[in-house]
Amino acid sequence: MKRVFMTGITGLLGTNLANELLLQNYQITAIARDPDKYIGNRNSNLKLIKSNLHADLTKYLENIEIVIHIAAETATNLIRYSDYEKINYDATVLLFKSARKQQVKQFIFISTANTIGYGSLASLGNESRKIKSPFSQLDYAKTKLKAEEYVLKNAKNMAVKILNPTFMIGPYDSKPSSGKIILMSLGKKVVFYPPGGKNFVAVKDVVSAIINSFESGNTGDKYLIAGENLSYKHFFEQLRTQQNRKQFLIPVPKFILIALGFMGSTVRFFSIQTSLSLVNTRILCINNYYSNKKSKEQLKMQYRPIENALFEAVDYFNSKK
Repeated sequence: MKRVFMTGITGLLGTNLANELLLQNYQITAIARDPDKYIGNRNSNLKLIKSNLHADLTKYLENIEIVIHIAAETATNLIRYSDYEKINYDATVLLFKSARKQQVKQFIFISTANTIGYGSLASLGNESRKIKSPFSQLDYAKTKLKAEEYVLKNAKNMAVKILNPTFMIGPYDSKPSSGKIILMSLGKKVVFYPPGGKNFVAVKDVVSAIINSFESGNTGDKYLIAGENLSYKHFFEQLRTQQNRKQFLIPVPKFILIALGFMGSTVRFFSIQTSLSLVNTRILCINNYYSNKKSKEQLKMQYRPIENALFEAVDYFNSKK
């Protein structure tokens, strides 16, 4: 029985991962600020500890074989770089040092596709491309990239692999996180969508990639975990089909989004929190598309259609009404 330690268990990816690991008879030790917020499966193989990322977690890593670090600060409304750095970088370094002290064999760091240069449908982004604007101005992406660089530089006797998922879709999104895009459409008669597009991936495919990485993939490598490249229009059309209802989709012109972003950045200048900013609205206007070729070849990944993940996500949110 393999023993794993994981962070971020109460989130979308963490909950789905814990469910699958328990199903495969892994022994899990996980931390959560509020263990009651974990909505996944439980059995005797799960040890859930009330703690936080800034605590000394060394004692919990004794006899652990694999650390899976998922937890991150992903909020889009924070003002300062330091708000992201203390979770995405400082806490990662602290956990990594504890793992090395306990001679953990593997450290799987869940980062983001935003740290990798995106591309177009004609030339997809891949792991060899460096971060590009506007993500290079995004504090979330900058701090995740900084953490990636640290763990790769300091790996030494511990196997380190970095997984870079795109936009995850699926059930058990209790916060919600990426599921907010589902709720934008669910039950609505009119949906406004931006002009850009992105890559969407089933959260259960990301779970498979993590588990596959235990035995497959190269130490010191990054792996894009990417599903389907879709425009926002195409995405919301698929979501409308899943709901089987009439729904009007209305495009929002780029100039309106940029104007809103400018207003948001002005408000943020006065330390007022808002998700509107020039960086965030510019992201909505680009096509950030990625290739999953490397993960298919080296992590032995087989990706399911995103419509399956949409069905599961819609079903989950409907069940919570």
